[in-house]
Amino acid sequence: MDERARSLGVVTEGSFAAGLTVRLTPDSPTESLRVGSFVVLEGENNRYFSLITDLRLRMTDAGLAASPPERQSAFLRRVLAGSHTYATAEVRPDLMLENVHDITDTARPGPVRNIPMHFAEMRLARPEDFDLVFGSESQTRFALGSPPAMDIRVPLDLEEFVTRSNGIFGQSGTGKSVLTRLLLFGIMKSRTASVLLFDMHGEYARRPVGSPELAGLVDLLGSSRIREYSLDPTMASGMSLQIGLNQIEPEDIELLAGELNLTGTFGATTHQLWSKFHQKWLATLLQMDMEEVKEFCAETGTHEGALAALKQKLAVLERKEYLLRNAETRAIDDILVHLQKGEHVILTFGRYQSLIDYMLVANIVTRRIHQRYTDQVLRYEGSGGHGEEPRRLLVVLEEAHKFLAPEAARQSIFGTIAREMRKYAVTLLVVDQRPSGIDPEVLSQLGTRITGLLTDSQDIDAVLTGAADRSRMRGLLASLRPRQECLILGHAIPMPIVLRTRDYNYDELMAEARAAGIGSPNGRASLRLLNDEDDE
Repeated sequence: MDERARSLGVVTEGSFAAGLTVRLTPDSPTESLRVGSFVVLEGENNRYFSLITDLRLRMTDAGLAASPPERQSAFLRRVLAGSHTYATAEVRPDLMLENVHDITDTARPGPVRNIPMHFAEMRLARPEDFDLVFGSESQTRFALGSPPAMDIRVPLDLEEFVTRSNGIFGQSGTGKSVLTRLLLFGIMKSRTASVLLFDMHGEYARRPVGSPELAGLVDLLGSSRIREYSLDPTMASGMSLQIGLNQIEPEDIELLAGELNLTGTFGATTHQLWSKFHQKWLATLLQMDMEEVKEFCAETGTHEGALAALKQKLAVLERKEYLLRNAETRAIDDILVHLQKGEHVILTFGRYQSLIDYMLVANIVTRRIHQRYTDQVLRYEGSGGHGEEPRRLLVVLEEAHKFLAPEAARQSIFGTIAREMRKYAVTLLVVDQRPSGIDPEVLSQLGTRITGLLTDSQDIDAVLTGAADRSRMRGLLASLRPRQECLILGHAIPMPIVLRTRDYNYDELMAEARAAGIGSPNGRASLRLLNDEDDE
């Protein structure tokens, strides 16, 4: 008999709001199940799909707890099992398929509106159940992994995923970067959106140093699909990107207040400078001598000490080689052209890997991209839908809590995108290990959340902001292994599911890319060459 067809137990009690209790059969011990297992309840007319959210041990005779059988009494324990001692599983159906006796090929599960009667049987989900609920893999449906202890790949609906902002969370060491790389590979391969990725530590574009098995996205998909830009002109790959002091606005400096240890008066001071010098405010400030500082303060009423302190703390920007006094927007214009053509852009930082570099450049580039996208969408809508519709854009942001903290989210363009930019075809993918540092309003706007293990209660509460049945989701998060497991919930998947992340297998991914017609033609050769160079 197929193990998955075997009854695990029957429903004995429960409610629509609180969920159902299933009494397990004696041959379904708790050690053979796990919290997060995908199960099916067979009702009289309907089929219910759920996850096991808790396992409990029960007794019919409280006296057994006071005088339990000795460990050596295996026979006695077997006699008691099922009659005096038993186990239960807690489930709460997420989806239901109605009228299973008259089911058609096009029937799909829908929202749960009732519950099964007593003694409805529960069984493990079979491959056809997974296919019915989650669908099969396709060009726009990409599998991130399989349920634990099952070899059934569960796909994510990428078309639905990119229409909203989303998040990938998990504490350090849970494999967030590999999971993010897998997801981005699927999005790029599917052509569901263009990707603008700020690669702070050089993990995504090319194979990371010391990790020959982790091919970069360019290694897999080719440089004709992915354009590389870099702040570091010494890097061999990618076009150089330079930022002008004339492109930095006071709001960009406000985002860096914590990193630069700015005092509370800096906001008023920067806006005084902007009012007088406009785009030249920062270059002018950095070149001021003490006489010019005093003259400006006397003219505007600015506090002299505040202006001098601001000048001293912003002097760190003068040492950034990628910052020029004046810079054209041509590089950013080129980035926009690539994105609108359906290509992807990865901006690497090279030796400029401080949070100041990352936050400043990511904010400036994204703000200008946002302005252009907004203009294009408004022109497209104003023309009645004539012309070329702006291509959907996904902006990938690591260390997201630095940009989206409650005080920063109001100033950074990323807060605006998370709250409003779905209508302008731009969404975010935020990657972070401290979701509790992100503005709750932003978290509530995230459509799909992919979460690895979190142990901090504040982080768990934050990542479940707005989620239904938070107590159940907390239990699922607590059951995750430290590495290569995640909980996915939200709009891009029909119901919450725990997955074992698939291996980042170069040959398998390359085969998928080539099947889609976009694989790097010399991917394996170039990767082998890199490995040979390491050996030398």
